[in-house]
Amino acid sequence: MNDKEREKGFIYGARAVIEAMKSGKTVEKVLIKRDSEGELVKELKEMLMNQNVPIQTVPLEALNRLTRMNHQGIIAFVSPVEFCTIEELLPKLFEEGKTPFILVLDEITDVRNFGAIIRTAECCGVHAIVFPSKGSAGVSEDMVKTSAGAIFHIPMCRCANLKDAVNFIRASGVKLVASTEKATNFYTQVDYNQPIAIVLGSEERGVTPFFIKNADDSVKIPILGTIDSLNVSVAAAVMMYEVVRQRNTYP
Repeated sequence: MNDKEREKGFIYGARAVIEAMKSGKTVEKVLIKRDSEGELVKELKEMLMNQNVPIQTVPLEALNRLTRMNHQGIIAFVSPVEFCTIEELLPKLFEEGKTPFILVLDEITDVRNFGAIIRTAECCGVHAIVFPSKGSAGVSEDMVKTSAGAIFHIPMCRCANLKDAVNFIRASGVKLVASTEKATNFYTQVDYNQPIAIVLGSEERGVTPFFIKNADDSVKIPILGTIDSLNVSVAAAVMMYEVVRQRNTYP
C-alpha cells in the first residue's frame, strides 16, 4: 500500500479484512468483486452482515482504480476514528464531576457540515457527539480535514439505534433540547447550566418528530430574512456557544 492509499484507510484482501475486524478496527464499507467465491469470502460476508457493515459488489475495474496492489477482489474502508458508546461514556462524566454537554446529530448526511460541527463542538468543550451508524455521513478523509483534526480530540459515539441512545441519555438525568424552527421558545430561553444534550437534524427534514416529541424543550433560532432556516453547522454553532455563554467557560 502506498502513502496515498494508507491515508485513505484501505485494507485489501479477505484475510486482512477479517483480521482487522477481529482486532477491533471499525470497517466503514467493503467493496467485493462480483462473482467472488471461496470460504474466506463467505466468512468475511458473514462477519460484515453480523456487524451491519455495508457491502457493495463492484466490477474488477472499480477496485483497480482504487489501488494498484493485489487486492484479491476485496477492498475495505477503515475508519480513522475509534468510536465509543454513550452508555460507557456518560456515567464516567458524572463520576468525574462534570456537567455533561452532549451533541446528538440526527442523520447529518453532509460530510463537510458534519466536520464543521465537530470542529466547533471541540472548541466549545462538548463532551461527546452521538450519531447513528445508518443515515449519517461516514467518517472519511474529507470529514477529518473539515474538522481540522478535531475529530481525534472529541469522543464520537456511533450507535446502531439513536432512539435507544437518546432514551438512555434522558434516563441518566440529561435534559434533551431539540433545535427546530417548529419551536415556540427561543434558544436563549433555556437553562444550559444543567446536564444538556442538544439535538440537531438534517437540513432536508430537520429533527425527526420522535426527538421533538420526547425532548424536554424545543427551541428555535430567530430568522429575520426570507430564508427559513440556517445551515445546520451554523445552527449548531449558535446553540453550542449559548451553552458556553451561560456556563461562563470562556476565559
